[in-house]
Amino acid sequence: MKIVNHTSILWVDDEIDLLKSHIIFLNEKGYSVDTCTNGVDALEKVSKKRYEVILLDENMPGLNGIGTLKQIKKTDRNLKVIMITKNEEENIMEEAIGKEISDYLIKPVNPNQILLSLKKTLKDKELIKDSNISEYQKEFRNLSMKMMSLDKFDEWVDFYKELISWELKLSDIDENTMSEILNNQKSEANKLFSKFIEKNYQQWLKSNSGPTLSHNLIKNHLISEINGSPVLFLVIDNLRYDQWKVIESSVLDYYNPVKELSYFSIIPTTTQYSRNSLFAGMMPKEIKDRFPKFWMDDNEKGGKNLHEEDFLKQNLKSLNLGNIKTEYLKITNLKSGQKISENLKQMLNNDLVTIVYNFVDMLSHSKTEMEIIKELASNDKAYRSLTKSWFINSPLFELVKNASLLGFKLIVTTDHGTINVKNPSKIIGDRNSSQNLRYKTGRSLTSDKKNNIIYSDPHDIMLPKVSINSSFVFAKEDYYLVYPNNYNHYSNYFKNTYQHGGISMEEMIIPFVVLNPK
Repeated sequence: MKIVNHTSILWVDDEIDLLKSHIIFLNEKGYSVDTCTNGVDALEKVSKKRYEVILLDENMPGLNGIGTLKQIKKTDRNLKVIMITKNEEENIMEEAIGKEISDYLIKPVNPNQILLSLKKTLKDKELIKDSNISEYQKEFRNLSMKMMSLDKFDEWVDFYKELISWELKLSDIDENTMSEILNNQKSEANKLFSKFIEKNYQQWLKSNSGPTLSHNLIKNHLISEINGSPVLFLVIDNLRYDQWKVIESSVLDYYNPVKELSYFSIIPTTTQYSRNSLFAGMMPKEIKDRFPKFWMDDNEKGGKNLHEEDFLKQNLKSLNLGNIKTEYLKITNLKSGQKISENLKQMLNNDLVTIVYNFVDMLSHSKTEMEIIKELASNDKAYRSLTKSWFINSPLFELVKNASLLGFKLIVTTDHGTINVKNPSKIIGDRNSSQNLRYKTGRSLTSDKKNNIIYSDPHDIMLPKVSINSSFVFAKEDYYLVYPNNYNHYSNYFKNTYQHGGISMEEMIIPFVVLNPK
């Protein structure tokens, strides 16, 4: 019985009369096949009718297959083309692939080869979508059961990476229903993760028995990578694990992965605390005690990250690496990024080049302040897409390319992540309390314990005190802290913006990746 699927195909071959049996076979499978014998006629047919696929012979007299392909792509670059040829020369294949063909077949071809190529070309997304949905539906129960029993930090890291893997798969196939179910599952996981942090964080700081935290990242993981060849230590501010995964493929065009691990940002998950701690090799309380002139509390005016280079140098010195040659640079705008990329060759005589890149952090803050960014990054999928689009067109990517050519080992990390906040939580404090939406520090802070974690004595978690009776409040999950004054206005204003400083997997579980140049 003849199958009907209404798929329209144009088969272009100067020996089309020899392919009648193939065409009859495809007709019986429900495909509608038009034919022609040369490239000129093919272009005319394409201009008059919409085809799903072109089967295109490469070796034709007159306008050959490659020439026809070029003209077709000028007319409709999204039209799928399957190239068929007797020629196995590598340069012909590369040229065809460069013109974005969907598949490449070598003559002689049998009807089933053609059918398989058509199915792959026309239905690959649908098949992948069905497969991923089916797999996630099967895995949903396992993930739900698994999260209930997580009680070790490495188990949480693996679980978070598994969730992100599913999130990327489902977002790639644009499956909204399953994505929503996964988002609910991730929200439930963040509730349990917050309880896990509340239960274990203080003990980690007291005993050094937990994961690598911001203040011991350099000691535990960076210094072992400084072993002769120049190292480019790239700290991309506010880079989440899922954002790393979407730019990773571009980086891997120039670098081979050596290792990927995750460490935990300290709280507050902000630049002032976590990045100072990362470079200093100390917790914030220790930094303030030892370098009081370099530390600024939340309620003090002025830059909070002006002494990272000083912190890094003293940290390396304490680790017996004070004699290595280092250079520290911070990129905050397009011009400085371009300049450093162009001058990278002059830094080859360093053992360690540390570059802090601030764009992703600016991107998340811009979403709060600029309507156009709110629209472009309305959810995590869009936020990742915007990050990737920025990266592949940025001086940072040029820097990565140049670093590979020059032979730098590349280490990519960040200081903290960020989360899309959805639920306001009321907090009461005096006028000197800090302004961050994911944490507050100050005197007389009162908040809902259900949505937040409260540390009445900051010294318990190695944080400095703003005053004798000051405390810290951290928002859990996707909550954000709003004062009672103008509560409705600010709740609506900050809803669905990207914030950091609190406790969530997205903010705390962050990447550290080592790569060697190709």
